Amino acid sequence: MQHYWLNKQNNKKLIVFFAGWSFDYKPFECLECKDFDVLIFYDYNTLELPNIDYNYEEKILITWSMGVFIAYLLKDKLPQFNKKIAVNGTPYPVHNEFGIPQKTFDLTLKYAETGLQGKFYQNVFTNDEFLAKYNENPIERSIENRVSELVTLDKLIKETQLKYDNNFYNKAIVGLTDKIIPTKNQLTFWDNIAETVDCGHFPFYNYKSWAEICN
Repeated sequence: MQHYWLNKQNNKKLIVFFAGWSFDYKPFECLECKDFDVLIFYDYNTLELPNIDYNYEEKILITWSMGVFIAYLLKDKLPQFNKKIAVNGTPYPVHNEFGIPQKTFDLTLKYAETGLQGKFYQNVFTNDEFLAKYNENPIERSIENRVSELVTLDKLIKETQLKYDNNFYNKAIVGLTDKIIPTKNQLTFWDNIAETVDCGHFPFYNYKSWAEICN
């Protein structure tokens, strides 16, 4: 696992963000940090967490896509958070009722290298304007690294007998036009803590700041 401090100014408030599969910190540089220190985790080829000082007055966890599952998996190794927000994901990332349908995931895995050359991101950014914005500041990871990550995640998901604690996440943001994890499946899982947003799988260009997502 890799990590990157998007902002580290010794603020009193911290946001810990777990990104989705194949991403890094680059597309999130557009979000204003303001009075938050912001730490981003990505690249789940390994799940070894670095030694981080979490001594902040307020700590907020934001997780996105596959990061929703990873953060929950590592919850006992993470600090206590004041608020925990899941964005376009569930703790069951590959699930016919609560996540990506198994058949869809298998196809993504089979053709991962081809998909990462363009088609996958066209589905992530369902808006042409947002896709163009992403292409101005795309991720820096190699295709080989991202394919390897998906193979690792597939193995991890199959080996994990996860039982979700309904009190872990406080809020879920769900995109109404998500082409990666069906909106219906997300709403079925999150039920009464879901807040819908008119966006696709990547909603972050809808916001100006991390504080906006938190509120």
